[in-house]
Amino acid sequence: MTLTTNQDVFQVLLPLPLKDCFDYKIPANIATATGSYLRLPFGPKEMVGIVWGKGAGNVPDHKLKAANDSLDLPPLTDAMRQFVDWVATYTMNPRGAILKMVMAEKSVFAVPKRARKPVTAKSYDYRPPNISLEPEQQRAADDLVGKLGRGYSATLLEGVTGSGKTEVYFQAIAKALQEKKQVLLLLPEIALSAQLLRRFQDEFGAAATLWHSDLKSTERRQNWLDIVTGRARVIIGARSALFLPYKDLGLIVVDEEHEGAFKQEEGVLYHGRDMAVVRAHLEKIPIILVSATPSLETAANVQSGKYHHLHLSKRYSGAKLPDIQIIDLRTHKLPRGRWISDVLQKALADNLQSRQQSLLFLNRRGYAPLTLCRTCGHRMQCKRCSAWLVEHQKTGELCCHHCGFTMRKPQNCPSCKKENDLHPIGPGVERIEEEVKQLFPSAHVAVMSSDLTESAQKVAELVQALELGEIDIVIGTQMIAKGYHFPRLTLVGVVDADLGLAGGDLRAAERTHQLLLQVAGRSGREDLHGKVYLQTHLPDHPVLQAIARGDDEAFYALQMEERKLLSMPPFSRLASVVISGANQSMVEEHAGKLARAIPHNITGLQILGPAPAPLSRLRGKYRMRFLVKAAKNLAIQDHLRAWVGSQPHSRAIKIQVDVDPYSFV
Repeated sequence: MTLTTNQDVFQVLLPLPLKDCFDYKIPANIATATGSYLRLPFGPKEMVGIVWGKGAGNVPDHKLKAANDSLDLPPLTDAMRQFVDWVATYTMNPRGAILKMVMAEKSVFAVPKRARKPVTAKSYDYRPPNISLEPEQQRAADDLVGKLGRGYSATLLEGVTGSGKTEVYFQAIAKALQEKKQVLLLLPEIALSAQLLRRFQDEFGAAATLWHSDLKSTERRQNWLDIVTGRARVIIGARSALFLPYKDLGLIVVDEEHEGAFKQEEGVLYHGRDMAVVRAHLEKIPIILVSATPSLETAANVQSGKYHHLHLSKRYSGAKLPDIQIIDLRTHKLPRGRWISDVLQKALADNLQSRQQSLLFLNRRGYAPLTLCRTCGHRMQCKRCSAWLVEHQKTGELCCHHCGFTMRKPQNCPSCKKENDLHPIGPGVERIEEEVKQLFPSAHVAVMSSDLTESAQKVAELVQALELGEIDIVIGTQMIAKGYHFPRLTLVGVVDADLGLAGGDLRAAERTHQLLLQVAGRSGREDLHGKVYLQTHLPDHPVLQAIARGDDEAFYALQMEERKLLSMPPFSRLASVVISGANQSMVEEHAGKLARAIPHNITGLQILGPAPAPLSRLRGKYRMRFLVKAAKNLAIQDHLRAWVGSQPHSRAIKIQVDVDPYSFV
């Protein structure tokens, strides 16, 4: 409905890190509705903002500026504006910072200096998929399809790896398309999109619209416009796609919902899965959470009845789950400088003989995680972080995986000056590649790691080479564990199954269980039977025993019980408050002030700290941390806002609040 017939005053929200709206006059010749895009003056420049409501009326008329023009775009829906407000409140960020994520493509709003080249229109003429489902899958698909058009619902679609979860939720997407609705399919990594895009196009006869940071600016601009105008019907994207202004969203699917990559760790801190559930609730539409290894948070919501649950217990087309064998490295001792046991080496040789593919998994990038002087014990450390530098032999550099600092590997030890005595300690994927090439010189070997496959295009090329059988042995980090389907891959070897189990991380056991099961699930997905080998020094660890026995229910029950006893998520809420700055004494001083101001009279609230953050120096900034623990029903943000705001600080100090933290760095 048009709100203005004369020079009315409206509140406008700008895509800036500001909490409040600004009042503007809207001239009579600009027809405006709530949610409209306006071009308006702001200081010395022109900006585009969104009409958020009637003016507050607290600005003198002579100080009010007038909007210049409106943009010919569909206005933001009420649900979208509610979502912006909700995310801002929950994450404790200014509303304008959230709006900036909505208006993600700046070129849409810029006045072009010259006429833009016309873009070839994409075809969105989809056909229903012709997929033959087995009875168990068909029942699940019918359930999901039945929820379309009936308001909000949240469903966990759980199924063993290779059980056809994608084929099942494709049926729900087909139904949404039939009803002329838009569909958002969220993925944890853009690397996954290429294979899924091909599968989608094969089944539906036309391409989906992509949204991620690797897109070229012209494609981002066109895709944003297609989404906001409703031309784009199916959008496959990374977590940022959640904040796009869809015209008529009808279904959200979150694939691999357990993945930590859905957590945004910089800027506005949020969890994509959780915010997707909120958006579905505000839009009054169904959401499907998909995983072979659901997060404990999602499992708890199923147990409490908040989420529906569908379970696929068998692999698609009669494929069998792989055999899993533990290799006890205490018995099968590795020779110095070797990381592949004799048992795993023989299995690789047999697989090569059978002309089948193998995967070696090690969740550690680079050549070696530590470079050490054998003479004096000096360790090569980042100059900006309290972290060791990782050797990357392919580039001849030492690299910090936290801040990106790089340096050439020195000839002499910086401490004792001894020449040629800096040695790599421990393996990364590059070192495993070196060993594999020594063991099997005629094999075609590739590495899949974010360091070596930097773009989505390179990942797509590597995935296609694997699908075509051009690679015999692939060595990968967690990138390769996420949802890929390689028909001839029948052997998985986990080089170090203990990696990730150590340390005090709340989710260490859960994450390792999920990751190893996902990696194991790449093996034997069609008519060829698969085998998985787990190399470990901890063969009796509950995580590894649960995987070897296939006893996931017992593992989940044990984890739930432990979390409940400790009153940790999902049975409580956490927040992290990190104080950082270039001056260590200023950081410690402000942390001390906050410590003295901790409220002790709030039932259900506990604030622990301050203590140096696990990574006490990051990108040249010193860091102190508080950990806040609260009852599930406590409005933690109100108390955090009051406590943190009670102690003013200089601009040299930054305070970052992370509600529901996943990383405790």
